[in-house]
Amino acid sequence: MSAHQVRPYGSSVTAETSSTENTGASPSAGHIGIQQYEIRVKGRLGRHWTAWFDGLSLTDEGDGITVIRGQVVDQAALHGLLQKLRDVGIPLVSLTQLPPDAPIHPGGK
Repeated sequence: MSAHQVRPYGSSVTAETSSTENTGASPSAGHIGIQQYEIRVKGRLGRHWTAWFDGLSLTDEGDGITVIRGQVVDQAALHGLLQKLRDVGIPLVSLTQLPPDAPIHPGGK
């Protein structure tokens, strides 16, 4: 898997996580797991863009804003996602890191 690939929730376990699960030891300090983000972009992106964003959810807000939301495996993957947006000229409106317990889909779905 490349460093810039976004991995959806539950698709695999990192080496650090799997080693701590078997031993019962706590993960290393500073390891916070996979983070969730909400990225708002200008424009209406159809459902066919979901595959391009590696399974992150897309929601049309109806006001010309599309919300891209989901888990991103690490900072390198987040930067890769933002570069994808930049490379195709999709204007970024906002980027928000969500709390770990936030639902993946807006509205709690």
